Amino acid sequence: MSTSTPFSSINLSPALQENLTSLGYHTMTDIQAQTLPQILAGKDVIGQGKTGSGKTAAFALGLLHNLKVKRFRVQALVVCPTRELADQVAVEIRKLARAIHNIKVLTLCGGAPMGPQIGSLEHGAHIVVGTPGRIEEHLRKGRLSLDEVNTFVLDEADRMLEMGFEEALDCIVSHCPQQRQNLLFSATYPAKIEQLVGHIMRDPVKVEVIAQHDHSTIEQHFYEVADNAERDTALHKLLRQFQPNAAVVFCNTKAQCQDISEMLQNYGFDCAALHGDLDQKDRDKTLVRFANRSLTVLVATDVAARGIDVDHVDMVINYHIAHDPEVHVHRIGRTGRAGKTGVACSLMSYKESHKVNMLEDYLDLRIEPTALPGEQVLSAQINRAPMVTIQIDGGKKAKLRPGDILGALTANQTLQGDQIGKIKVTAMSSYVAVERKYANQAVKMISEGKMKGRNFRARKLTR
Repeated sequence: MSTSTPFSSINLSPALQENLTSLGYHTMTDIQAQTLPQILAGKDVIGQGKTGSGKTAAFALGLLHNLKVKRFRVQALVVCPTRELADQVAVEIRKLARAIHNIKVLTLCGGAPMGPQIGSLEHGAHIVVGTPGRIEEHLRKGRLSLDEVNTFVLDEADRMLEMGFEEALDCIVSHCPQQRQNLLFSATYPAKIEQLVGHIMRDPVKVEVIAQHDHSTIEQHFYEVADNAERDTALHKLLRQFQPNAAVVFCNTKAQCQDISEMLQNYGFDCAALHGDLDQKDRDKTLVRFANRSLTVLVATDVAARGIDVDHVDMVINYHIAHDPEVHVHRIGRTGRAGKTGVACSLMSYKESHKVNMLEDYLDLRIEPTALPGEQVLSAQINRAPMVTIQIDGGKKAKLRPGDILGALTANQTLQGDQIGKIKVTAMSSYVAVERKYANQAVKMISEGKMKGRNFRARKLTR
């Protein structure tokens, strides 16, 4: 249950307080109420809480409070495991900082072109948000100075360690001043985190907000399967039975993700894989399509799923039982959000009995297998995604804005505004979701029409 502590009760600058009010941020979440006073007091803090708990605002307000705006040097560094998360964090910091003039937030992430980052570093920044590998690379080349960092944040530290970033983190820490505030946020707290904490933090205050996802909104089922062939059939049956609008299928390996995604595509599902072996452009496209309802099924690894920032997931399927009960809770917490209901289905074999036992102990419940649907369910119609994403070969560099794209699609009144979904404009490309039956028309209108006085190529994103 969330706290009722108001933001006005803490010692933030008037500008930050006024901006919070204008954003509709009146009451703190549990993790904010427990960490922000400690952060503002200058203490090192460990915050353990699930995705969506409000931790980003907690550390963002802390580092903004400490910022000396007139000193144009990097004063805060936020390290994230993935580019997607870094982008989300940077957006949140900019939103919270908008009442303070001339604050520069710079993202430094792998998968993005190096040239623009080098140019931005030459111009300077107050806050850097990025991924370990790319930050380390800029440090080694002497392009980034952390000599004046007063706040060092590790966000989703557990995933960074899982991804093998220990050496990169060691390098980054060695470039920071000894006297600094350290803030570490993590969904889980494995032994490796304890070692990292001992290495970088001084007398940290630990705040643990238990993953009190209201499980009354999640309907959990467990199904027994004999082998992977039966697992595949079970997955197919469950998707046909429950007809989800947005499902995440969790796999333990990248290869499984790819194979299962291709299998489901062949059955006719609007499906894509999300894992670390995809290049950044493909990951970005997949996340855009899932967020704007152009995909009904996303097959993901735990690490890659950290980039998913949607509240409309109505089903989670664990292709295998998670290695760690905390990860299981984190996975199923993707559904049943924002007052909605969700379904979580887990496939288990006798070889996973030890994981099932651990899960029973952790959740304090007796897991009873549910019978799988019969063969007749395979003849049920597949629930297609309501939208299709159109990619346009032009973005911010071409001065395109969402209004230009909306205007081009509605100019001759063939399409109405309510038949057009989310529009996302990136540096080089733009993406717009349109109702499925209008997708071909939309491609034609963009390709044959003009925006900003010029033509742009457009195509449907399918596989």
